[in-house]
Amino acid sequence: MTDTVETPGITGGVADLGIPALRHVPKTDEPQKTADFKSDQEVRWCPGCGDYAILAAVQGFLPQLGLKRENIVFVSGIGCSSRFPYYLNTYGMHSIHGRAPAIATGLSASRPDLSVWVVTGDGDALSIGGNHLIHALRRNVNLKILLFNNRIYGLTKGQYSPTSEVGKITKSTPMGSLDYPFNPVSLALGAEATFVARTIDSDRKHLTSVLRAAAEHEGTALVEIYQNCNIFNDGAFDVLKDPSTRDDWLLRMEHGQPLRFGSEGSRGVVRDPSTGGLRVADVAEVGTDALVVHDAHTDDPSYAFALSRLSGQDLAYTPIGVFRSVERPTYDELMTNQVETAQGASDADSATGLTALLRGNDTWTVV
Repeated sequence: MTDTVETPGITGGVADLGIPALRHVPKTDEPQKTADFKSDQEVRWCPGCGDYAILAAVQGFLPQLGLKRENIVFVSGIGCSSRFPYYLNTYGMHSIHGRAPAIATGLSASRPDLSVWVVTGDGDALSIGGNHLIHALRRNVNLKILLFNNRIYGLTKGQYSPTSEVGKITKSTPMGSLDYPFNPVSLALGAEATFVARTIDSDRKHLTSVLRAAAEHEGTALVEIYQNCNIFNDGAFDVLKDPSTRDDWLLRMEHGQPLRFGSEGSRGVVRDPSTGGLRVADVAEVGTDALVVHDAHTDDPSYAFALSRLSGQDLAYTPIGVFRSVERPTYDELMTNQVETAQGASDADSATGLTALLRGNDTWTVV
């Protein structure tokens, strides 16, 4: 026995556009467990790779969705992370370098009965795939994009990537990289993404909570996952994981809670009147009333963007959690509604609508 989960109608003025709730992903009544989502393929990553932790978290999280496995699809591009579809007992596609968002867009737009996920890396998504990524984000296609960021090209053996820090010495930059890196969260927010989050491979609890929030979101959800490449860029995020530095470097964001971190909550985020942005201050100096209370649902992306700029290339004051989660009509819904409207006009009057458009004056028959 199965039923369907129907997304609620969109509110806040959008309902006046007549946009229907179109996503119907079949759900199963049968209990599921982690083993149900493990494929029979041998997992082939370097021993100690952060991808193992992410895979385990995803395999453990998917049963919580309660969806039929045949209605879940993982699409990947090229790179170490892109082997992901092989290891999940769902449908999947190991697709083209950087083009996973484009292929997943077609799937999501044409198959509202699917839960579509994209797995990509910092090189795959932000270099050759950068154009596809930003347009999927701005269109708000119903996709969940997991971007594994290890600040290096792993599959091709250790060249610098679009997120490598300035001065990074690699096989392709023996004198140090001259490129200024992307901040994937800032990039996504600049593209008006409706859901943007960041988490860490080794924090299973936090990673799972972010995945759950992304899965529940209607529209494009981008999750940046800091992932360690222990062969070509080992320890890239150690300051965020080591107990001796973690509390002073890592800012855990929770909606509705003050942005406070550090040993015994000694530091916090306040507004900076000189720049209009945000800055880190000692709580003892500014007082608790000055601390910013995190609001992930603020429609203006400038607040979330300011949060994303707190941390620099050295990872000091790195926020993790959900930066932004807002409602906006999805591309899938708008497109389907438009096609149905055009088709309805064609059915009512063959001289107008979609049929008339396709069979205009300039029509040829080729035999």
